[in-house]
Amino acid sequence: MQIQRPHIGSLQLDSPVILAPMAGITSLPYRKIMKSFGASLVFTEMISANGLIRDGHKTRLLLTSCREEFPLGIQLFGDDPAVFETAAKMVGNDGDLLDINMGCPVKKVVRSGAGSALLQAPLRVGKILAAVRKVYRGPLTIKIRSGWDDNSLNYLEIGRIAEAEGVDAVTLHPRPRSQGFSGKAHWAHIADLKSALNIPVFGSGDIFTSADGLSMLQKTHCDAIMIGRGGYGNPWLISQTLDLLAGKAITQPSPKDKLPIALQHLQLHREQFGEKKTLLEMRKHLCWYARGLDGASHYRAALQKTEQLDRVLELTQVFFSRSEAA
Repeated sequence: MQIQRPHIGSLQLDSPVILAPMAGITSLPYRKIMKSFGASLVFTEMISANGLIRDGHKTRLLLTSCREEFPLGIQLFGDDPAVFETAAKMVGNDGDLLDINMGCPVKKVVRSGAGSALLQAPLRVGKILAAVRKVYRGPLTIKIRSGWDDNSLNYLEIGRIAEAEGVDAVTLHPRPRSQGFSGKAHWAHIADLKSALNIPVFGSGDIFTSADGLSMLQKTHCDAIMIGRGGYGNPWLISQTLDLLAGKAITQPSPKDKLPIALQHLQLHREQFGEKKTLLEMRKHLCWYARGLDGASHYRAALQKTEQLDRVLELTQVFFSRSEAA
């Protein structure tokens, strides 16, 4: 299968494999790692449009970036067209692309009227997109779910509104908000949306192996795929998918392969955020790197008890070295 280079407005990507925006995950260190494995586009964490206006300095820390990770997408969430308009002006020069989150299922976000709550208000969706498009001329995308629940699957309606308001691409996670991340993603919804729109459609949901990624592209004819939860502790998923698309053999990383990447990730996080935050946040990432290896449960337990970052480093080196020797 030939590797496609999708367009998002004026932006052309090197491949159809994209890193999804994920709150609490896609900070700069994580994005650097995923970019190094071939992600053609990476996104910031979900950024509050209200937060930018009310507490600009603190929220803008989420926009910290570096040139080598570009092209970079900025994802905003909120519920007020006027606030979105102001926020879009504020971040217009921070990245190569602006994405509006209309799919987050998290209760805190939904209670504020943002994220997937917007799927219940198509008229507001149109007003938000019109307000953003008025002030932001760069590549503009939205990320949505199939609908609020199984009785209100309106992804086709939202997609058509987006296209009419000048959005350049739509990403669909084909589950309703009510489904959360349970069960299976309904990939047929992606194919339906692709058939209905003239702008690019990207697919997200249940891509945990390179075969999954290839299958989504083939079955839905979407223009690109977004790697989300499947990439936790597994940046190799991106390079493996690209290899599979190029007709190359797929190899699985050994513990010896994983150790330097896990340590690099830890060091990048340490440089960016300092020891205290790194100790708290890198535990989950290191546990993900350890998934499937012998002794991973003991390693996870030891990490949770550790209060010194140097001790985390030591435990990690010992665990992956022993796993390689086993």
